[in-house]
Amino acid sequence: MEYLLSGHIERYLRESGVPASRFGRDAMGDPGFVAMLRRGREPRDKTIRRVAAYLSSIRAPMGPRR
Repeated sequence: MEYLLSGHIERYLRESGVPASRFGRDAMGDPGFVAMLRRGREPRDKTIRRVAAYLSSIRAPMGPRR
């Protein structure tokens, strides 16, 4: 599952232009989080759920524009 998580994170970073350190700080309070994943760290299930929830929240539709 961590492979899927890393893929989702990398895709978001590419599409959004958000730096990895900013994503890590916003999602986990750790600017080095993405770097650790890239070095092979395997996140716990709780961490995976937290990051998945964060990704869902930032990709949620904002509603109609006026």
